[in-house]
Amino acid sequence: MRGALHHLDLTVKDPRASVPFYDAVLGYMGYRRADESAQGIDWAARPGGHYLSIGLVPARSGAHDRYTPGLHHVAWHAESREDVDRFHLFLQELGAEILDAPAAYPEYGPDYYAVFFADPDGLKLEYVYEPYAD
Repeated sequence: MRGALHHLDLTVKDPRASVPFYDAVLGYMGYRRADESAQGIDWAARPGGHYLSIGLVPARSGAHDRYTPGLHHVAWHAESREDVDRFHLFLQELGAEILDAPAAYPEYGPDYYAVFFADPDGLKLEYVYEPYAD
């Protein structure tokens, strides 16, 4: 599909240290670890039949600040509001940092329902159900 996202690489302090978190979170969403090298680690899936990989590469410096130029956050589609709630419980069991518990966010859309969380480096991540986005 023209314009569909093909891959996304995230910079983290230590890709190896982030593997357990991303194995769990991306595994929940159907991604599987696809490649490991000195350059980084990749997970891949075929959401909607289209290839998408998410990779971790080592950062060159400092902590992430989503309010400086660069990535603000990443959001993934959920299947339902219940899926968001189950994922929130999964994140709690994982010990992930929850930034905002599941809730409706009408400022983002009439039926927007999401949970916001952070990876081990503080990258903001989101799992969202929005029925009209499909």
